[in-house]
Amino acid sequence: MEVLIRSRFQESAGVIAESEKLGRSAAAAAQAMISCLKKGGTIFACGNGGSAEQAQHFVGELVGKFQRHRRGLAAAALGTNSGILSAIANDYRYEDVFSRELQALAKKGDVLAAFSTSGNSKNVIEAVKFAKKSGIKTIGFLGSGGALQKLIDIALAVPSVITPRVQEAHLVLLHTIAEVIEDEMIAYEKSHKNNS
Repeated sequence: MEVLIRSRFQESAGVIAESEKLGRSAAAAAQAMISCLKKGGTIFACGNGGSAEQAQHFVGELVGKFQRHRRGLAAAALGTNSGILSAIANDYRYEDVFSRELQALAKKGDVLAAFSTSGNSKNVIEAVKFAKKSGIKTIGFLGSGGALQKLIDIALAVPSVITPRVQEAHLVLLHTIAEVIEDEMIAYEKSHKNNS
């Protein structure tokens, strides 16, 4: 048992260390979200299962706070209203649950953070396709494979196909991006107060 536990920690540390190579893409993702927020846009996030939880976690860091006190930032997780989710799945298709919400809520210039460890989640793919034709920037929290790699604007593709290892690296990425966004938006608010 202890051997297995140590092995998993070593695997996770290895994948996270390899993911350091995503630094440039992560910086581009953070900058895209900062630009969106400065223009009055909204960051949307979506995923299934554990990826849904991470999408909600990311949104929580933005709307609430990451580490520093500041105003709430405009962000929303798709698929969290069970009435809307079940209505769309029942009346249309489950593949449409995220794209339909985007259609109702998002506008050109917004950002979609799409979480999918496989890169093949059909409802996430549909959301990304809708976003791209609607002028919504797409950022993918992905693993090393899948169809989303070719569709997404900025891919944060963790070098692993093992779902738990990918999600662990995604957590580091989303926390780091949330920290960068928070620092930049606090500085932006201060500069706007001083200029008003």
